[in-house]
Amino acid sequence: MKKIFSISLLAILGMASCTKKQFQDSYPDPSKLSATTVDRQFAGMLSSNLNYTMYHYWDYFVVYQNTMIPWSQTAATINGNGRYMPGAAAIGDVWGTYYRLTAQYKEMLRLYNGLSATDQQVNRIYYIAATVYFYDFTQKMVDIWGDIPWTKAGLLSANGGDYQASAAKYDDAASIYTKMLDDLKGFADELNTISVAPGITTGMKTQDFVNHGDVVKWKKYCNSLRIRLLSRVNGVSAFQSRVNSEMAAILGNAANYPIVSVNADNIMIKVSNSSTAVNNGTGTGTSADFYQGLIGWGSADRAGKVMIDSMNNNSDPRLRAMFEPGDSAQGAYIGLDPSLASTDQSNIINKGTIARYNRSTLSQNVFLPGTLINAAEINFLVSEYYLNANNDASARAAYEAGISQSVNYYYWLRTLSSSNVSGALTPLGSTEIASYLASPGVLWTNATTSQQKLNRIAVQKWINFSVLQPMECWSELRRLKLPALTFVPDAGIQKLPPTRWLYPTDEQTYNAANYQAVQAKDNLSTKIFWDVR
Repeated sequence: MKKIFSISLLAILGMASCTKKQFQDSYPDPSKLSATTVDRQFAGMLSSNLNYTMYHYWDYFVVYQNTMIPWSQTAATINGNGRYMPGAAAIGDVWGTYYRLTAQYKEMLRLYNGLSATDQQVNRIYYIAATVYFYDFTQKMVDIWGDIPWTKAGLLSANGGDYQASAAKYDDAASIYTKMLDDLKGFADELNTISVAPGITTGMKTQDFVNHGDVVKWKKYCNSLRIRLLSRVNGVSAFQSRVNSEMAAILGNAANYPIVSVNADNIMIKVSNSSTAVNNGTGTGTSADFYQGLIGWGSADRAGKVMIDSMNNNSDPRLRAMFEPGDSAQGAYIGLDPSLASTDQSNIINKGTIARYNRSTLSQNVFLPGTLINAAEINFLVSEYYLNANNDASARAAYEAGISQSVNYYYWLRTLSSSNVSGALTPLGSTEIASYLASPGVLWTNATTSQQKLNRIAVQKWINFSVLQPMECWSELRRLKLPALTFVPDAGIQKLPPTRWLYPTDEQTYNAANYQAVQAKDNLSTKIFWDVR
C-alpha cells in the first residue's frame, strides 16, 4: 500500500493554487512542471478536495460541527443561538473546494480532448476514473445546494483566462443527476471491456491513491455510486422507472456490475505513515487534526442521547469501539439530551458524565482512512430497494449484512490505531453480532410494517455514518425523515435545521447574471428535488 503524502495543485491561468502536504514525496508538483499530463492532472484532481475526503481540522471545526453533525444529531450539540444557520465560512469553503476540484477535472478533460484518438483510448481509464470521482463529490454538492454551476463551470483555462466568459450558468439539479446516472451507466458497461496498457497500469498505481489502478475496484465504485444516486431519487416520480430497472439490472448481474458489498471492497483513501497521515504531520494524540476539529471548543465530540440510547438498549457491539464512557460516568455510556436548555446541557457536559467518540478508534487515529463508499452503506441502500420491491427475504439479508459489515468496520478501524488513550478494546465476541441482530429493537421480524422496517434500516445507516460521513448522513435524514429526530426550535430567524444551504454571497457579486436565475430558490427552506417526503 502506497504511502499518502502531499501534492501542490496546478495553478490554472490565474486561479489560486491549492497545496496539500500529504503527497509531495510521492507525486511531482505539477505547478513546477513546464506542462502537465493527463495522469499528473488526475492525481492533482484527486488531491484537490482532500479536506472533505479525509478528516481535517478545518472541515470539522468550521463546517461539520456547525452544520451537518448537529442537524443529524450524530454528536451532542449545545442548543445555542444561530445553530441552524450555515455560516459564511462553511459555505465558502465547501463551495470553493468543489470548484477547485471542478477546475482540476475540467483541465484534465481539456488535456484529454487534445490527445489523438489513439492516445485518448490509451488514457481512457484516467478519464473514467476521474469522472466517477468527480461525480461522487458533485452529488454531494447538489445535495447541499440543488442547482449549481456545472457544465460551464471550471473552464477558465479553456476560455484562455477570460473571466467574464467563464461566468457559469446554474444547471438544474435533477438534470445533473440525470447526466451523472447516464454517464455512470455507460462507464459500468465500458469498464467490463476496457483494455488497460501495462504502462498505464503501472502509472495508475502511482497516480491513483484511491484504488491504486485496480479496475475492478473502479467498477465497484462506479456501480455503488449508481446505487447511491438511484436511492437518493427513489421517491421522485420522474425517476421511478429508471430506479427500478437499473437497480434490478445491477443487483441481478454481479458479474457485470459488481458493487461494494463486503469491507474488502470499501472505497477509501488509506494511510500508512503516521508522520504524513491524515493530521498533515501536525502531530498525534490531542494535536491530531481530526481530534482538534471534532472537539471544537472542547465538547463537540460528545455523544448524543438518541444514538447512545439506541445502542445501549440493544447491546450494540459497536458501542465500545465507537465511544468511550465519560470521565466520571463509572463505565456507563450516557448521551446528552438534545431537548434540554443550553445551560442545563453545559452543566451536564461539565460534570464529565457524557460519553465521547472513541479517541483511539477515531479522533486520534492518524491511520483513519478517508471513507468514500463502504459496504454497510451500500447494503442498507440495497435493503431499502428490496423492501420497496416487496422482497422481504432479500431486504432482511442485505439489512443484516449491512449491520455485520458496519460492526466489523469499526473494530477494524481500531486495529489501525497506534493510540491507547481510550484504553484496551475488548475484542468482538463470536456471538455478539448474532445477539445484536436478535435484539428486540434490531430484529427484522419484530418490525411488522414496511415503514417500521425502513426505520430499522435508517437507524442502522445513521449509526454507521456517525461523524465519518456527515454529508451522506444529513442527505439521507432529509430524504427519509428517518430516524425521526426532534429538535428544539432556535429563538433566531431559522427555527429548525434547514433543507439546503445558501449560495455564497460572492455569487451575487461575481456571477450576478446567472445567480438571478436561481435567486428565488436561494433560501433555507427550498427543498432539494429528491426531498419529497
